[in-house]
Amino acid sequence: MTFRLRAVSAAAVTTFALLTSTAFAEPKTLMLHQWATGSDAASIAKLGELFAAAGGKWEQTAIAGHTANTLAKLRADVVAGNAPAAVQLKGPEIAEWNETGMTANLDDLAAEEGWDKVVAPELLPVMKPAGSWIAAPMNIHRINWIWGNKAAMEAAGVTELPKTWANFNAACEKAIATGKICLAHLSADWTDATTFEVVVYGQDPELFKKAFVEGDIEALRSEGMIKAFDQMRLMVDKYMDPAIAGRDYDTASNMMANGDALFFIMGDWEIGVLKAAGHNPGEDILCAQAPTDWGKPGFILNSDSVVFFQQNDPDYIEGQKLLAHLILSPEFQTVFNISKGSIPARMDVDLSQGFNPCQQTAQADLKASVEAGTLVRSMAHNMTVLQKYRGAMMEAITEFVNTPEMSSEDAANNMADAVEAQM
Repeated sequence: MTFRLRAVSAAAVTTFALLTSTAFAEPKTLMLHQWATGSDAASIAKLGELFAAAGGKWEQTAIAGHTANTLAKLRADVVAGNAPAAVQLKGPEIAEWNETGMTANLDDLAAEEGWDKVVAPELLPVMKPAGSWIAAPMNIHRINWIWGNKAAMEAAGVTELPKTWANFNAACEKAIATGKICLAHLSADWTDATTFEVVVYGQDPELFKKAFVEGDIEALRSEGMIKAFDQMRLMVDKYMDPAIAGRDYDTASNMMANGDALFFIMGDWEIGVLKAAGHNPGEDILCAQAPTDWGKPGFILNSDSVVFFQQNDPDYIEGQKLLAHLILSPEFQTVFNISKGSIPARMDVDLSQGFNPCQQTAQADLKASVEAGTLVRSMAHNMTVLQKYRGAMMEAITEFVNTPEMSSEDAANNMADAVEAQM
């Protein structure tokens, strides 16, 4: 049976902190998420702090690693009849869980607080897969960033971050000529997929939509996809270094940040990593839209969100109301995203105070890409196709990265075959 959450007033934080009746005695939550370490863990801790400050009892279960690990834990809890009150989910998984009839309905709260008017329009169908609010978005990440070490670029004679893939290749040749690594990279399937989807998008956004949003088999086999694998091969074999195997994220980030490599292609959570290491993104470390060959602003979107599951305990029901209210409050959207490196899911938050230049650029580029019709959601970060198709794509991309003798045509066919086998 689906319950409907009662609306929380604008003074909800104060009210929850002061009420003493048994019905509102202690709002509680148990949040399942995958932010177990580093700046991610520090960012989610801010939500816990706000929840506790508002009179709630905060509990969390952090599952390190791949999204699949969090989903496995969620399925086990649901089968055991112990669905968590709140879960970090995104993309197609939100709609899948909504179809079970086990998610909570947030429409009353959303109407009271006007979420439809302030949340980025591109997120509405994700948070409302069947027309009703079941999830609260925490942020908007941009995937297609390129980061550059200003001093290393200048030493190699590279005057600006590359705007096209031809510019990128030319800059890399200069880097190699001066004994520098051009592109820092690390050993993980999601990072291989991140870099590759940035290449595909930068070469042909329509191909990106057909292949990675619609899962079109012929698009996965196409000449355009083969061309993208050609660029990826050049990057892996010539512009990255041969010691990638086993390298972790922080090591790869530090290669660029310390000037051992010129560039790093990665989403804007890199901001949190750079700030923690004492760098100033947008100043000593440059940021820009990753290369595109089509001359328009572009944005590959990822968004972290919290989905709410039906509860029987009144304290957890009250906790859901409080948690959802806090997530979409301007206060949380500000403090969380300043720390995380992303930008608010609310379009009415002013980024002029506290947000760095890269984040301000992201908000401007998001709006411009909406107007240009170039905004897409990320396949690599689980915002488009179902996990089984995403996993097949990622496995094929990583196999290509790790198999120097594999041709681009074989890679495209392998990826198409792997996805088709899951249908």
